[in-house]
Order: sequence, then C-alpha cells, then structure tokens
Amino acid sequence: MKQAVISGTGLFTPAQSITNEELVECFNAYVEQFNAGHAAAIAAGTVAALEPSSVAFIEKASGIKARYVMEKAGILDPRRMVSRIAERADDDLSLQAEIAVAAARQALDRAQKTAADIDMVLVACSNLQRAYPAMAVEVQGALGIDGYGFDMNVACSSATFGIQQAVAAVQSGQARAVLVLNPEITSGHLNWRDRDSHFIFGDACTAIIIEARDTATSSHQWEILESKLKTSFSNNIRNNFGFLNRFDESGVGQADKLFRQQGRKVFKDVCPMAAEMIKTTIADAGLEVPQIKRYWLHQANLNMNLLISRLVLGRDAEPGEAPVILDEYANTSSAGSVIAFHKHSADLAKGELGVICSFGAGYSIGCVVVKRV
Repeated sequence: MKQAVISGTGLFTPAQSITNEELVECFNAYVEQFNAGHAAAIAAGTVAALEPSSVAFIEKASGIKARYVMEKAGILDPRRMVSRIAERADDDLSLQAEIAVAAARQALDRAQKTAADIDMVLVACSNLQRAYPAMAVEVQGALGIDGYGFDMNVACSSATFGIQQAVAAVQSGQARAVLVLNPEITSGHLNWRDRDSHFIFGDACTAIIIEARDTATSSHQWEILESKLKTSFSNNIRNNFGFLNRFDESGVGQADKLFRQQGRKVFKDVCPMAAEMIKTTIADAGLEVPQIKRYWLHQANLNMNLLISRLVLGRDAEPGEAPVILDEYANTSSAGSVIAFHKHSADLAKGELGVICSFGAGYSIGCVVVKRV
C-alpha cells in the first residue's frame, strides 16, 4: 500500500479584518436601537431587552481578538449587520471557488506540483455556496485539473475528514495526488445580532496537497501515520438553512436558519471526546503521548483547546506545543486546524511528530498523526 504524505499547504486570508472593539461598537448600537424601538413592549414584559456586549466578555469567553471577513462595512452597519456581496453571473467564477483557487495555487507551489499532477479535488467545508454543480468541480475547471472532484460537509471537522478521503484515494491508486480545500465564508451563516455568538467566526480558506510519498519532492513533507474519524449525533450545534425551508414560509429568515449552539453543553461534551480521540489515535499509530511534539487543534475556543491539551498531556501545554491562531482569525470552522498547521509546522525537525485534530458539529471529530520527513 502506498504511503501518503502532505506535501504542501496554502492559505487565503481576506484583506479585511474586524477587531473586537469595532464589533462591540456596532453590536451595542444595534442593542440601543432595538431596546429604544421596543421600549413599550419591554416595559410591559412582552419583549426581553437585549444586553450589550463587551470586549472583555468576548476575550474571556473565547480568546478571540479579531476576525477576517470578506466584507466588513455591511457587518458593521447596525441597520444591516451582514456583508454586502453581490451575486455573480453563472459564467463568472464563484466567490467560494475564487478563494479556493487562491489557496490552491499556494499549496501547489509549496508542493512543487502543477495542475497536471492532481487527479482529485475535494472541497470540504461547513457551508457550501450552492448545492450544485459541486464547488470542487468548478475549482477543478478553474485550475485546469483533469480527473474528478466532489464536495463534502462535516462542519468543523471537514478538513480532517477530507484528509482521510484523500489518503484513501492515494493509497488505493485512485489518485496520484489530491487537492483538499476548506473555503470557509463563515460570515454568511453567523447571526451578528446574537450576543452569545456574534464574535465567533471569521473567513479564510486553506488548501492541502496529499500525494504518494514516492512522488513527493517538496521540502514540506509530512508522512501521515494514522487517522481516525468519529461522529455522534447532537443538536447542540445546528443550522436549519436548506432547500426544504421554502415548504414552510413562516420559518424563512428566522434565527434558526443561521448558526446557533448551546455552548456550555458543547464544551462539556466535546472536550473529553476530543482528548480521548487524540490519545486513541496516537496509540493506534504505535506511539505514546510524550512523543508528540505539537498539536494543531481546531481553533474554536481558547478555553476548549487549553482543556483538551490538559486532558491529553496531563498538564498544561507549553508555549508552542498547541499553537493558537484564533486570536487573529477567530473560528474559521474546518480551516482552523490547517491554518495552525500551515503557520506553525516549519520549525519542526525531520522525524518529529504532530497531531492535527478537528472537532465540531455533528458531533464530529477527526485526528491525523503526522511525521516530518
């Protein structure tokens, strides 16, 4: 069986960023407008007054300080609070495909590959711009790749699930090399008027090249030693937006059609599940936890990552042992763990080991053990 390696990664970062200060100023202006406009109903007890947000609340709850978005002016307009991005003609490259192509070109360059070397394109993310035709096929066409492509969605775990699909394709001989893309325009599904979640997400796109080790020539190679996937159904993170919504007009535009979660339940459920999954995957690779140099964890919440690291290591992680990028990027769904890997892996020496782990809605958890070669 062929040995698969990660031979290149890429990252697209939007040009615009929103600080916590900017976000809180807009949110609190909305709260003031809402409470003033519903003063009588609030006084009568038929409508609940909204509470303001604060920078201190956001940073304590999440560790997030800023987030990149595709367009910020619309989000920071208290009367609108959603990006202003025009739809494109069918013959124009889609927005999600555009950012995927940008990240893909960087990954191809780092992997020392061209479009002619790729046989499979996989777009794996939490929200797709449309149902069909597949975003992966559009990206495939834009890059001039022969072969095939398809989309998949396992929410925040889409990247690690995508890596596993790519490994299987390489090991079976179905593909010489696979391009896995995680284009996350999470600003589109975030409820910017919800105090408990308005700060969580940011936009980004990551790309990963996975190929057979015997064809890899780049200096960015990571042998994939083991991978494990797990899902367990939960309603604690949910988004009800879909094509069946038109059957019941009363639900169109309601808050449940955007991201929502029961954060405390998610924290309690997912942290031990993720920690156990990491330890199991390391053991199944024939390794022990002390041998792992670095953990590139899903970047959802700093407190979650600190606890998961502690549960795995039996102590607090040392600086650099579990790199954090969510302070700058916020939660970029499936892209988060790959951003951490992309930015914080070059310093590891040959033979050193690491774990890429994602966890999120589903619940879904994916773990990949890698070794620098």
